Amino acid sequence: MITDDRWIGQIYQQQSRRVLSTLIRLLGDFSLAEESMQEAFAAAVRQWPVEGVPDNPTAWLIRTGQRRGIDQIRRARTAHSYSHLVSEPSAVITEPNEQTIHDDQLRLLFTCCHPALSLDARIALTLREMCGLTTEQVASGLLQKPATLAQRIVRAKRKIRDAGIPYEVPEARELPERLPGVLRVIYLVFNEGYSRSDGDHLFDVHLSADAIRLAEVLARLLPEGEVFGLLALMLLQNSRQKARQDEDGNLITLENQDRSLWDRASIDSGFRWLEAALARTPTGPYTLQASIAAVHADAEEACKTDWARIVRLYDALYQQQPSPVIALNRAVAIAMRDTPADGLRLLEELMSQKAMAGYHLFHAARADLQRRNGHIEEARQSYDRALALVSQGPERRFLERRLAELTESS
Repeated sequence: MITDDRWIGQIYQQQSRRVLSTLIRLLGDFSLAEESMQEAFAAAVRQWPVEGVPDNPTAWLIRTGQRRGIDQIRRARTAHSYSHLVSEPSAVITEPNEQTIHDDQLRLLFTCCHPALSLDARIALTLREMCGLTTEQVASGLLQKPATLAQRIVRAKRKIRDAGIPYEVPEARELPERLPGVLRVIYLVFNEGYSRSDGDHLFDVHLSADAIRLAEVLARLLPEGEVFGLLALMLLQNSRQKARQDEDGNLITLENQDRSLWDRASIDSGFRWLEAALARTPTGPYTLQASIAAVHADAEEACKTDWARIVRLYDALYQQQPSPVIALNRAVAIAMRDTPADGLRLLEELMSQKAMAGYHLFHAARADLQRRNGHIEEARQSYDRALALVSQGPERRFLERRLAELTESS
């Protein structure tokens, strides 16, 4: 086989996170493991073109990285750079296998998402260590300054070390408590990619793709119903990507999207994962949300959407997670099933909720239902309130167009 730097680059892209997760366990330190992994790949660039590609490149990289790490520990002990690594490193070089690498990836994901870390730190560390993004890429994806993001990652790693956060997969009895936190981090990453919280871009395809890849890894490593449900949800939502904006980058709402632009392969994959999720009980909130997305994906035209089924699914979802945002979405679904007035009555009940007062999508939804119901002046006021709160460029332009249309029609 011909080996060149480009091929080794592909190995890096495909295997570096697996190599890193095992090196963290073997060497006991994030930073040392990252340095050792980089040295192992540098050695591959030098040696493989001459000696040939090993039968198991991943195992070779892990062994080489472990050797480099042990050498660094021994050298650095004299200078006290790694004085926290008090035990003498074993001279035995581990022979990794697929099961240990499998387990190490799970360990890394649960460590990055440990509840002792702040939510921002969990997201940043997961993107950095599990997805292999550079600090600059993570900062860009999370709309933060690289220096600020770098400090957050350093503090998170220091806390893992100083607090003795275990590098392990929770025991089966702890999994129901810990898994939702991991899924939440993955979904927050996806949401920031699918609909940016700020800035001039509607979405970041790389960030949402990274979240889907993370969920695919987790689905293989930990075949749980809600893992499948989250993956189905993200695939079904992401299938609409090409239809969500026009050539000028303007937002197109779900009901006005050209559904022929929806990605059929993503929809089919989402349906398969949803079927796998529904085969496991009990049905959790991600699976219910995926079921709602599936109803939309099933409708060839917006007018053929089964809103009655969507309302039933929101009823079940609200029973599990009685949040104001779910109540908002349920009210909109009821408006679509019945009349705008029915939805508005439910939204009026949410007006007293503190979370809704500063939520631009609440005021945007209220404006839309008031517009549909013929309450033009009230709709203008609600659009103005939404515009005062929105921070994303495409959403702002959409609301401004809606407001201008009301002015022109009056």
